[in-house]
Amino acid sequence: MIKPIYLYGSEVLRRKAALADLNKKEEITGLVTDLWDTLAASEGCGLAAPQIGESVRVVVVDGDVMADIYPYLKGFKRTFINPVVLEASDEKVTYNEGCLSVPGIYCDVVRPKSIKVEYYNEKFEKLTEDFDNFAARMVEHEFSHLEGELFTDLVAPIRRKLVAKKLTGISAGKVQTRYKSKLVK
Repeated sequence: MIKPIYLYGSEVLRRKAALADLNKKEEITGLVTDLWDTLAASEGCGLAAPQIGESVRVVVVDGDVMADIYPYLKGFKRTFINPVVLEASDEKVTYNEGCLSVPGIYCDVVRPKSIKVEYYNEKFEKLTEDFDNFAARMVEHEFSHLEGELFTDLVAPIRRKLVAKKLTGISAGKVQTRYKSKLVK
């Protein structure tokens, strides 16, 4: 089911998400379906459960949306349940990021170039996988949501000042999106 995406200023986006209860497979499977449906409707490349109002450690990413720019992302789709970053590279890279919960704002963010992640997939299989370049970026961005962190928290202080008025506008509900969204304080 397509759910509304919670916007900047919504309290759930600032909470550290709880572990998903792996004994509640039907509930998690429903949440994963909602995430994929909502992501497809919004034309984004990733979505975390807190962005649809569920403070649970579940994330989906879809690289197909970015495959025109990064051909190696064609067919890259992952579901992460209770992910843990085991390693992050010392090498950092800067990319311009945006977010469905922070519409209309794009900023350069520095993150590790590669990461190693342990997680459960949609079949509840425990996996360990390495990600690098933009695949790592998508995963890291979504994992930040699980910690109650938004990409705007990671930008240079001067850039934060430049977007502060736009952020205030979003948190006041003065924004339009092409997808279903809501603000819940």
